[in-house]
Amino acid sequence: MAMKRNGKSPASSESEEKVMFFRDVSLGPHETRLRFRLIHFWEAQNPVKKTLIGLEMLLIDEQGTVIQGFIPPGRIKKYLPEMKRGSVYELINFYGSKNKPMYRVADHIATVSFSWNSEFSVLHDISIPFDEDRFRMHSYEDFETNCDLKGDLYDVLGHMKLVDGQSLTERPTIDEAKIATTRHIMVHVQSYEGPVMKLYLWDQAATDFCKKFKSYENTPTVLLVTVVNTKRLGGTLALSSMSPTRVFMDYDVQPTIDYFTWLSSNPEIAKQVSADVVTKREMMTISDIFSYMTLESAKCTATIDDVVHGSAWYYIACTGCHSKATKSANSLICTNPRCVKDTTAGVAHEQGFFVLLGDASFQLTGRHASELVSNYFEANKDKGPDHEVPVPEALMSIIGQTHKFCVKVTDHNFSGNTRAITVTKILPLDTPSPTEASLENAIPATSKEAVQSGSDVCEPSDSRGGSAGEESKRTFDSVDPEKVKRARCEK
Repeated sequence: MAMKRNGKSPASSESEEKVMFFRDVSLGPHETRLRFRLIHFWEAQNPVKKTLIGLEMLLIDEQGTVIQGFIPPGRIKKYLPEMKRGSVYELINFYGSKNKPMYRVADHIATVSFSWNSEFSVLHDISIPFDEDRFRMHSYEDFETNCDLKGDLYDVLGHMKLVDGQSLTERPTIDEAKIATTRHIMVHVQSYEGPVMKLYLWDQAATDFCKKFKSYENTPTVLLVTVVNTKRLGGTLALSSMSPTRVFMDYDVQPTIDYFTWLSSNPEIAKQVSADVVTKREMMTISDIFSYMTLESAKCTATIDDVVHGSAWYYIACTGCHSKATKSANSLICTNPRCVKDTTAGVAHEQGFFVLLGDASFQLTGRHASELVSNYFEANKDKGPDHEVPVPEALMSIIGQTHKFCVKVTDHNFSGNTRAITVTKILPLDTPSPTEASLENAIPATSKEAVQSGSDVCEPSDSRGGSAGEESKRTFDSVDPEKVKRARCEK
């Protein structure tokens, strides 16, 4: 329909002349009518008192202008039964209240608030076209600039690199039970050729993501997430979903369709992985590691106070996935339900207050756990297979040494009583300056010191192979943390 500059049809009726466009909405009461499409609505909650503030809405008029709407809690029951996302409505009488300065979802200075005399009705047969939606995309640079400002909430569009730590080269396995417990899922997203960003989807957004992801026959690649909040976690930019967040994928809306077309014509972009960003190292302290739940890896410089006695220092692991293996009548059985091995030969892995997996033990002691266990049974042939091998001298000799550990913190660290952390790698230790070394030697260290350490996030944890760490850490659930000497971290 051809529109004049004022947005009205040449043959506008007297009724249409009285319609106010969103661009003309000002602060104060209005006894006029609005016509709009209801894009989205959601409950606004007070995060501290956990009380309902009201019902917030995202509205778009026939000129494509977007404005935020609001219904006070006492009037929600009156209007909610008629509300349906995507429908077109008419509102007569409203109040133009000032748009909030924090977490805004629309550019307009005003918010359309339903008042005591508001009349709200659906328009079934409307010939005037209304846009389906309107998005406000931001690039990595835009998000960096507005990080931690708590201002406007913008949308992110890009292609997924990792889903819950899993690459899209094979269809990722999404554990809905785990997500229901942790209440979030993390996705690494790259917007065009920009840096990879970490995107945390919480609560309803995480649920919506899982349902939509699984609904696609082929693995979806393009992701559009609306109204994300920018935070800096451990020094790295992170995007986090909010209450009004919506999730779209490959063919859901026009922006994702356009992006999918662009990505299909640039297949080399989809294959690129920026290791500096996906595995970007984040500076944080030991307190930071335990202060929030993330499926990350981190580096920690620490001095070994003791090797825990009274607990098994190794476990028998599956040779395929390194999960804990249990004995059956004639063989060892892997406890990981995703492992392809029905039976396994089994190999020993160290475990301690810092749990060493893979090659980390060899880097620390110069000996593999399997070698230490084998040597013990060769020297003590009278011992049965169920005999627990005592802590070897190779491990006792590391007490007092200082190393830089690459560690991984998972949900299990925060869901139980354990404080054990998985060590995935031993990194080269930077030589401290003479002044720093002298200062360290002059300070008496105790196991109860709260000494901070610089640490860096190294790489996303692999949820498919994380069961080994989970099994080994469960051994420490019964250990009283106050009775165990903690690793002392240097500044």
